[in-house]
Formats: sequence, structure tokens, C-alpha cells
Amino acid sequence: MSLVAVPQAPPAEARTAPAPTEARAPAPTATLTKVLVFSKTAGFRHPSIPAGIAAVQRLGAANGFSVTATEDAGAFTAANLARYQAVIWLSTTGDVLNAAQQTAFESYVGSGGGYVGVHAAADTEYDWPWYGGLVGAYFASHPATQQATVKVEDRASAATSHLPQRWTRTDEWYNYRANPRAAVKVLASLDEASYTGGTMGDHPITWCQDYRGGRSWYTGLGHTEESYADPAFTTMLLGGIRTAARATAADCRPENGYTPLFDGSQASLDTWRQAGAGSFSLADGTLSSVGGMGLLWYPVTPFANYSLKADWMMPGDDNGGVFIGFPDPQGDPWKPVDLGHEIQIDASDGDPTRTTGSVYSFQAPDTAARAAALNPPGSWNSYEIAVRGRHVEVHLNGVKINDYTSTRDIALGHIGLQNDGAGLDISYRNVRIRQDDAQATDLARGRPVTVTSVEPGSTHVGANAVDGDSATRWGSAYSDPQSITVDLGGVRTLQRVRLNWETAHATAYTVQTSTDNANWRTVSAVTAGNGGLDEIAVSGTGRYVRVQGTARATQYGYSLWDLNVFGTTTQ
Repeated sequence: MSLVAVPQAPPAEARTAPAPTEARAPAPTATLTKVLVFSKTAGFRHPSIPAGIAAVQRLGAANGFSVTATEDAGAFTAANLARYQAVIWLSTTGDVLNAAQQTAFESYVGSGGGYVGVHAAADTEYDWPWYGGLVGAYFASHPATQQATVKVEDRASAATSHLPQRWTRTDEWYNYRANPRAAVKVLASLDEASYTGGTMGDHPITWCQDYRGGRSWYTGLGHTEESYADPAFTTMLLGGIRTAARATAADCRPENGYTPLFDGSQASLDTWRQAGAGSFSLADGTLSSVGGMGLLWYPVTPFANYSLKADWMMPGDDNGGVFIGFPDPQGDPWKPVDLGHEIQIDASDGDPTRTTGSVYSFQAPDTAARAAALNPPGSWNSYEIAVRGRHVEVHLNGVKINDYTSTRDIALGHIGLQNDGAGLDISYRNVRIRQDDAQATDLARGRPVTVTSVEPGSTHVGANAVDGDSATRWGSAYSDPQSITVDLGGVRTLQRVRLNWETAHATAYTVQTSTDNANWRTVSAVTAGNGGLDEIAVSGTGRYVRVQGTARATQYGYSLWDLNVFGTTTQ
């Protein structure tokens, strides 16, 4: 269920419709019972502070936690702070704590306490470096209050999952002395082209982090009184409180170096391909399954040694999964099941190896770790799936829940998102990847090909094997030996050769590489081939790759749907 927070009621004479209904937050992973709102100012004082306190009190009343508001720094003692799951610094300014109080707060956070900073909390305690690290960045300047566009970067967070990808609102937009991105998980940033006075370029505005034993959540929003009557903002604030208090599962680790594969746009979706039945609809940057069973997969390139992240949500007892390490399925969604692995999403299957976080049918997750990390149906969750060779680690909302070494050849393969069937609904957002090594690409795609022969009277020319179309093929004359050679255009670092045979395959063949098309090195010799898909590990460098068949399985020639050569162009 999405969160919709009650706005502050307008004056009686302005009321023309009932206020929106406050929705309950999802069931907590830890109990949130009490928060402290601290709003002491030793510099500029924001007129919106009373509205902010009232908004937190309403959120507490609707979501089962009590709220204590104070401007007395004497509340910062070890004994008193221990009563609260989170302390909200609401537009504090200047030097507000003495040394003993600072020590007490450091101890509170070090013991797992939560910190929520709102707006001018970043304009506070400039001479206390520990606090600067906790908030994430200090205030530098701001232009006049004006309308701007907020880019919501993390739409799995409880604080931001209800927001659109681009959120237009009016506030006072802080510039910060340093960009915090390297140390925090940025949830939202500003589009500086949408307003006047931004000075940062890359401009985080809302973030969270795990900090020295505790958890910190900060937003630069909240200058105006109207903010605290805006359900979108107060819902974000509620999610921030719950995140800081660890009352909802959240991944607050810094995220850098990821490339989007699906960024919420139709243009990025157009680079994917559907295998099998069903499809996905696209609305507000969210893919939602329609029918099935099928698989939406990324055909542009396979990946090796990577961290894959994807956000997902099931409204109820539904089913889906993220697939890794499979070859081109050629329209068949069962090939990834048989050749790759599914990281399952299913809360209720009786087989623990087929529940959320499992490597489907191979290894169950750590059920206790999963239970602590999993947000309930109707809430967003985030997977990180790290693949290093055949070793797979699965993180759920930042917590490792599975560690598995596969017996399958998944080191290089494609990734995909499952739509399991009608009524088994699942949604995905924000699919991104980080490669640990230079990205392996199909170096043979579209490159010149030389063959010893072409099947008489056919159009099955050698170029068909490297055209990226799995429905076209090269076919040779009906005699031995025969070969196909691809020129990669330069000396490349080679990793793997993939051969996708048609029924007329080779029972014996060699794979060779060369730098000059004259001196050849045999990297693989097959003597009992049975067709289908052959994956061949290759090391070293080469410009030319040759497959030479010496024994046919049928009376016909050699027939290849695809010849892929994976490697890097760094050389």
C-alpha cells in the first residue's frame, strides 16, 4: 500500500473539500515507537518550524509512534536519547549543542540511533566535523525560493517510492559546500536547468547513509510552511523517519559507477526484447507485467563480472524473478531457466529454494536475513546480484541473503526480468549495472567474414552468422572440411567464443585465433560435438577467429545460426 500523509488543514474559510486520508505505513521490520523533534536555532529561524512539528505529530498519530518536540539542548543526554528510535533535527541552525551534549549524541548514533535532518539541519554545527559527516554536507548558499524539478533517483526507498521520476515543486534550494554522493546513497537530486541559482552541477538534495553505527537520512526540502501541508513531502518525511529508525528495510550504501539498462524511459525499454508470452506495460518509469509466462531480456550485450541492481514490487502473493547468465534465448523463455539462473521473487512457495532470494531450485536464501531485510507486499524492494565468474551473491535491500557457486556456465551471459503469468503481478524499476572489468562485447557482430563455401543455391552466406539475427544462418557445401573466419578489425583481447549450431552441426571441429590471418593458434578442439549451443573459453589476443569443421553430423553441410566472439577492444 502506498503512503499518503494527511496535509495540514487549511483555514476553515478556505476548506472546499475533505483533507486526504492518512494511509498507514507498511508493517515495520523493527518497532518505531518514539521520536524526538529538535528545532533549536542559534542563527536564522525558519517560520515553517511549527508547521513541521505539527506534521510530524500527525504522522506519529497515524502510524503508531509518539512525538516529543523540544528546543532544549538539555534533552541530549545518554539516558534520554536512548528512549527514541530517531532524532529529527528540524531546520536547526548554528551551534546548538555543547561538548557534553555532542558526546551524548555521538554515543546515541554509535549505538544504532537514527538521525533525520530537514533543510537547515545542514546549516548547523559547522565546528563539529562528526556532525558534518552525519548530515552528509554543509549548507553553502541558496537562491530565492522558486519552482524547480527534483529528479528522483532511488524509487525503491520508502521515502521516495511514491514520487514521480520528475517532481516539480517550490522550495528554497540549497547549494552545499561539497557533493556528498561518494559517501551517501542519493535518493533525489535537482535539475539545475529547471531553476536559477544552482551551483553544483550534480546536485543531490535528499540522501541516506549508514554512519558510524547509526543511520542518517537528510533532505534539503522543507523551507516553506506549505511543504508540511503537501502529502508528497510529508510521505517522504515519514519514509525518512522510518528509514533512519530502521523501521523499514533500506539500502543506504553509496551507489557509484552504475550504468542504466532500463531508466524508466520508452527509449531504454526499446533496447530490450520479449521472449515468450505476455509483456510489460510502462507508466511513470515503472514496468508492470501483463500475462505470461515470458521474459523481458537485454540483448545488446552479455555481461561478465558485474553487479546488477533492480528494484521490484509485488502487490500481493505474486511471482517474478531476475535472470542472469543465459545465452540468447531465441524467443524461448525456458532456455534461461535451463542455462542461466533465476533469482526468485515469490514470498509463499513451500519449497525454500523457490522463495524470494533463492537461486531458483538450487539454493535457498538465509531465511532469517531475508525476513529482516524484506519489505512487505505493496512495498518496493531492491536486489543487488553480484556475479564473479560462477560465484553469485544476492543482496536484498543492502543485506546479503544468498551466496552460491554455480555448476553452470554463467560467467558471461544476458540478464532478464520475468513475467510469470496472468495474475502473478510484478513491477520493476531502475535496472542498472556496474562492470568490474572492461565490458565484454560481441566483437564479431557485423564484421567481415570469409567462408570456404556456401550451400549451393542458397542465401545462407557467411555474413548471416554475425548479423545479430538469430533467424539467419551460414550454411556450407556438403563436404569436409569447411571453415568460417571472422576479421575483428584489430587485435583484441578475447574471452569467449559462442557457437549456436543449426541441426546440421559439426561433430568435430577446432576454434583457432590469429593476429595476422597466417599463423594460427588452436584454442579448442571438439571431437564429440552434439550441436546446440557451444561456449568456449578463450584467453590471449587475436584479430581473426576461425571455426574449422572436420566431421559433419548429417549428410548436409555445416550450419551456424550465430558466431559470437566476446572480448574487449582495449588493445
